[in-house]
Amino acid sequence: RSAMAEADPALKPKDGVSMSHSMLNNVEGEKNGRTKRLALMISFPLALLLAGIGYWYLTADSVSTDNAYVHQDVVSVSSEVSGPIIEVAVHENQQVKAGDLLFRIDPAPYRVALTQADAQIAAAQVDVGELSTKYRSTGVDIAKAQTDIDFAQKEYDRQRELASNGFTTKARLDTARHALDVAEASLRTAQSDAAEAKSALATGSQVPGVTPRLAAARAQRAKAALDLKRTEIRAPVAGKVSNVDRLQIGQMLVTGLPVVSIVANDRSWIEANFKETQLDRLRPGQKAEITLDAYKSVKLKGHVASIGGGTGSEFSVLPAQNGNGNWV
Repeated sequence: RSAMAEADPALKPKDGVSMSHSMLNNVEGEKNGRTKRLALMISFPLALLLAGIGYWYLTADSVSTDNAYVHQDVVSVSSEVSGPIIEVAVHENQQVKAGDLLFRIDPAPYRVALTQADAQIAAAQVDVGELSTKYRSTGVDIAKAQTDIDFAQKEYDRQRELASNGFTTKARLDTARHALDVAEASLRTAQSDAAEAKSALATGSQVPGVTPRLAAARAQRAKAALDLKRTEIRAPVAGKVSNVDRLQIGQMLVTGLPVVSIVANDRSWIEANFKETQLDRLRPGQKAEITLDAYKSVKLKGHVASIGGGTGSEFSVLPAQNGNGNWV
């Protein structure tokens, strides 16, 4: 076989190098590997470039921030009347509806005040009755005084006529004149009493038909009834109750002091802080996509409600001051 190989020129190696079939396959594999690596090295940066161009194209008109916070209305509830707490009707983080009872203040002093107001109304009504009776009685006095004047006037005229004829004495004439003067004075007194009684029964334009004292007594009763109603403090809005631990049985409450809070659940909003260079692309009404750290898979739809007139620090108690001269 060796002699045949040497005699066959087709089986002679070229350039003096002998290569087997497996070696040829390895060479071709190396060439293919270099081609693939080169293609990968070119395609990967190209893919990144295309992805970056696509992302820029899709987000060219959008801005984003992770400096944002969810806000809800927090209503601080206080008592409008003072007194000790006798009942707490809620517990921490309880969901309540508007009008639900939160706690109750001792109503006993306010019931007494309501009773006193009722008594004042009754006294004012009695006064009105007495004034009405007095006013009616002055009419009788005026009529009697006028009758007395008529009689005294006739008697005086008769005595004066008799005196002119010499049939009576000057003393009788003076007595008749005095009686006439007394009757006229009685009439003036009765008229004055009638005017006083009428003035006491007068009403003003603010409460027509009701005397001022009676109107004041009714107003005092309305206030007493309102204070009694306010001993039951109820939820002004629906939401979740917080800081209930401040409510303790027997604790004395002061008017206007916040003691419990309700986180209203009827609306929520997000306060997002953007960079100054992003503000030129923000407009009220633009659509927004919202994600929450607690629920990564949840995406919410929203819109830009408004853009603030200043930074958050500008509205704080102690605004931050930039020391490097940038006052924008």
